[in-house]
Amino acid sequence: MNRRAFLAAGLMLPALLGGRARAADKLTVLLEWFVNPDHASIVVAKQLGLFEAAGLDVELIAPSDPASVPRLVAAGQADIGIHYQPNLYLDHAAGLPLKRFGTLVETPLNSITVLADGPVASLADLKGRTIGYSVSGFEQVLLSQMLASVGLSLADVSLVNVNFALTAALAGGRVDATIGGFRNFELTQMRLEGHPGRAFYPEEHGVPAYDELIFVTRDELLPDDRLPRFLDAVEKGALYLVNHPDEAWNLFVRAYPDLDDALNRQAWTDTLPRFAKRPAALDHGRYRRFARFLAENGMIEVAPDVSAVAVELK
Repeated sequence: MNRRAFLAAGLMLPALLGGRARAADKLTVLLEWFVNPDHASIVVAKQLGLFEAAGLDVELIAPSDPASVPRLVAAGQADIGIHYQPNLYLDHAAGLPLKRFGTLVETPLNSITVLADGPVASLADLKGRTIGYSVSGFEQVLLSQMLASVGLSLADVSLVNVNFALTAALAGGRVDATIGGFRNFELTQMRLEGHPGRAFYPEEHGVPAYDELIFVTRDELLPDDRLPRFLDAVEKGALYLVNHPDEAWNLFVRAYPDLDDALNRQAWTDTLPRFAKRPAALDHGRYRRFARFLAENGMIEVAPDVSAVAVELK
């Protein structure tokens, strides 16, 4: 047995033994979308038996309607939901009893995307041009701030709702740029389809850094000891991704063989450095800055205290 196989086996053995030691507690996790490389640390933790070792039987559920995730978790239809940090503040303002208790992807993924060989070489070149978007609200706030960083405003561009056909709209010439594409997917998709792109990143143009994907649960479930056990397993899964990316990929596509293609392989590589290595940790300053940003841009009336939207489990 080579060293890598030995290490992998070493992780699996305590997982299997731990699974026999006690009955597993059921835990349902409602994803924000269908399974994809953004969920790698969870899938790999499950494949390695790390949840089982923690006494958990974790079920991953893809939602029929992604917009329903926060409401379903708040209503007790799932124990954990994967959600977006920006949207969490809107849910709080709407009165949903949700809290962030962990982080999955700790950097923004959103971006403004243009064709690499097109007329837009810088954000300033967007003046007078058409920008496609999928979801109104936060994407316009991102766009407004990014344009402001080069002396432009939303009045200097035309916005077109292209639903979720961002890549097709850009490649087909319907728009000059898009906002809302994930940098770890859309850029590769464009290249594979023969339309290489260029991305501009919010955190480099005036938008405070934020967590793209977080774990949320309803307030009454926060004392549940299944949650820290879940995060501990996810942390071990994230570290395994860093240490053994090839082996982890094999585990991922063994669970979801239909994702074994060029797009997902590249997305896997591009997403690896973005997973939270300390998913339970909470950066209070970061959350305060981002809440102020949303309030200053009219997304919420007032920036809530960090403790109103996020916790660090003890």
